[in-house]
Amino acid sequence: MSHGPWRATGLRPVLWQVVAVVAVGAVCVFAVSNTLDNLADRGIASGFGFMSSTAGFGIGTSLIAYDESSTMARAFFVGLLNTLLVSVLGILIATVVGTAVGIARLSSNWLLARIAELYVEVLRNIPLLLQIFFWYFAVLRTLPSPRGSHAIGDIVFLNNRGLYLPGMEVGAWFWALLCVGVLLVGVPACRRKLGTAPVWFLFAALVAAALATAEWTAPVLQGFNFRGGIVLSPEFVALTVALSTYTAAFVAEVVRAGIQAVPRGQVEAARALGLRPGDVMRKVVLPQALRVIVPPLTNQYLNLTKNSSLAAAIAYPDLVSVFAGTALSITGQAVEMIALVMAVYLVISLSIALGMNLYNRAIALRGT
Repeated sequence: MSHGPWRATGLRPVLWQVVAVVAVGAVCVFAVSNTLDNLADRGIASGFGFMSSTAGFGIGTSLIAYDESSTMARAFFVGLLNTLLVSVLGILIATVVGTAVGIARLSSNWLLARIAELYVEVLRNIPLLLQIFFWYFAVLRTLPSPRGSHAIGDIVFLNNRGLYLPGMEVGAWFWALLCVGVLLVGVPACRRKLGTAPVWFLFAALVAAALATAEWTAPVLQGFNFRGGIVLSPEFVALTVALSTYTAAFVAEVVRAGIQAVPRGQVEAARALGLRPGDVMRKVVLPQALRVIVPPLTNQYLNLTKNSSLAAAIAYPDLVSVFAGTALSITGQAVEMIALVMAVYLVISLSIALGMNLYNRAIALRGT
């Protein structure tokens, strides 16, 4: 029985795809045109010309030079860098803490396993926004003033104005030694030729040598505040701690599930060879569990990055707070600003997903 030339040549699926693309394009064109017409009727300028105008507002935390005379474009990059800083640091902390808690949940030590279980059940069932408020208002804002700071060795100070750490000024030698160390670890040929243990020993030695070339400056109390060193604002500390500990609870469950997915026979075979429990976990279980862990772990990294937008609740100057908040109230160009912020988060999320997918492909089992 003939199904006609469309089914025979396979053109009908292509036709439906073309129709769908045209329909979506028509909807987008209509939405853009309608928005521009409404803006013109209300006398609101459109376009991104405002990016070159003077910002006229200050930003408390900035990784690059910025003041009130800077442009809106610079304010945008300040907010973007602050968002990336919180996201990257939160991902690193959540990965380390979540992996440790996930392994602890499977420990034969009853007390350690119960503590890890309590951590997971408590933190993942309390809304993230409440945890941010807890760290900011109930913990950091109740700390003493700079004169009554909690000190660690007279080089680290914690008070209601932030966390003060020793500052570091680096030169060319620092970056050269650090790059050599990263190459030693990152190039597989170096690890094969020198061996894993010697490579990591050389890496640690190069990092120590790089740190020795840096000039350190400790914070010193002068008047009513500290001078010198690096200060982490209460908003930054509260947001980073809340994001990382909250996400770590979910990462712990992902790690636990990945470890339990490894066949029991693999563990028993490793123990039969005389490997210690730590070596079994590090050399046998975790490498196989990674193939199960990486896909859901990607979702947790994406959630952490998007959840960083909650920074606006405690006035941490991230991209949403700076650009979709303060800058928007000044320019009034909501469509362009919100669209730009959404596009940035989309690019960041797609970049994380791409990187994790490439890593997942690299560790995947190869077929014969």
